Amino acid sequence: MKRWAVIVAILYTLMLAVLSLPAVMIAFAPQEMAKLKDVIEFYGAWQWWLWLGVMGLAQWAMLAVPVCVAGRRPVTRLPLALTILAGGLMMGGLVSGALFSLFEFALAQEALERPFNNWSTWFAIGLGIVEWCVWAMVFFRFSRTAEPEELISRQRKWLLKGSILELLIAVPTHIVARSRDYCCAGFMTFIGLTLGISVMLFSFGPGVFFLFVARWRQLHPVAEK
Repeated sequence: MKRWAVIVAILYTLMLAVLSLPAVMIAFAPQEMAKLKDVIEFYGAWQWWLWLGVMGLAQWAMLAVPVCVAGRRPVTRLPLALTILAGGLMMGGLVSGALFSLFEFALAQEALERPFNNWSTWFAIGLGIVEWCVWAMVFFRFSRTAEPEELISRQRKWLLKGSILELLIAVPTHIVARSRDYCCAGFMTFIGLTLGISVMLFSFGPGVFFLFVARWRQLHPVAEK
């Protein structure tokens, strides 16, 4: 079962890696990414690799409880903690992404001149960390009274709904940013778009894992017995 969890996490990471460049080209002016040099620089940025690694590891951690459930093993503290922390991290990311988008919408000039050196950026990051802790506590309290399958189902629903709500904020604010007198488009709203889409895909991870498991059991009925 761990093998299938790793496969799902790898597929999720590869999906984000493949979709990254088209998303940048759509969000910003096409001429900004027209040259091969710009493409190489984009994929060579350490920030991009850091984001990709965090999202991939979070997807793997999110599958810790489903691995135990699918393997019909008791859910111990470590898998439960990993799943709860991963779900809380994604909810905190959605809050930060929404705040980034709103700040650029409201504080256009300041966000353009100093996108990562003003109070709004640190406020959004700080509130995202607080939300991570808050949602981790919410998921933990829910896990004490619910079955593991119900916990995973509830996390998936909240992450999907949260990502849709965050995109409803990020998409309009990014459209507004593109219509302004910028060199290309809004960068903070682009972060909001990236987080919203990433978490939306992230929420499908457990479902994809259980599909793999179901198919494996169909192909190996004797092994299951």
